[in-house]
Amino acid sequence: MEWIAAYLVLGAVAGFLGGMFGVGGGTVLVPVLLLLFEAQHFPAEHSMHLALGSSMAVILFTSVASMNKHHQHGAVNWRVVLTITPGILLGTAIGTMLAASISPHYLTLFFALFMCFAASQILLDVKPHASRQLPGIAGMTLMGTVTGWISTLVSVGGGTLTVPFLIWCNVPIRHAIGTASAIGFPIAVGGTVGYVLTGLHTTGLPPSSFGYVYLPAMLGCALISVTAAPLGAKTAHRTNVAMLRKLFAVLLIGLAGKLLWKVL
Repeated sequence: MEWIAAYLVLGAVAGFLGGMFGVGGGTVLVPVLLLLFEAQHFPAEHSMHLALGSSMAVILFTSVASMNKHHQHGAVNWRVVLTITPGILLGTAIGTMLAASISPHYLTLFFALFMCFAASQILLDVKPHASRQLPGIAGMTLMGTVTGWISTLVSVGGGTLTVPFLIWCNVPIRHAIGTASAIGFPIAVGGTVGYVLTGLHTTGLPPSSFGYVYLPAMLGCALISVTAAPLGAKTAHRTNVAMLRKLFAVLLIGLAGKLLWKVL
């Protein structure tokens, strides 16, 4: 029962942060799930893949809840979501196949470095200048492919990549966050299916695993996160989240540092 309680608390935190910042919560889910899986003595060669797959499955639920709340505020550009989705699905297919062939050591290293990148963007307040318009179908497909590929390797909802891109393309920041939240849904669908299929015939996975998705973790985290995600989205529309973003970045650096210490 203590593990179920841990998953519930983790789901609440990740869901709230995902709704507030449009990041899907995966940057928190993956490192904490990895620690929980290691504490339960899951096979070391599968723990990182299980953390990535389970996190992506949780984002499937949080993205729907967050997307709905942002839609209620009129902050989702559905034309962008529909245009970028084919590239997203292609990218997630490439990403999950690549993840299955990478050793847990290098996969963890890549994830930790990505967290440092995401945190530095927040701490330095890196914002691209709105200097162009949204590209056509080819450009959106390319962007979607890259976003889906990287997001699947690190199991995030894509907000770290899509929010700056949309701001660069003259989309207002609140609409960029809302649209990124909606884009997280096709990322989660493609990523979850990919991690299930690539892990389906893998031996040595713990009981209650469905491919690389550990069902107790997915259900425990998702159960609370679907309630917490709309609260995070509501907070984003009603508060100045600048200071909270800085604290979130510090949290990411701490988690990334722990992972880097482990792998290096």
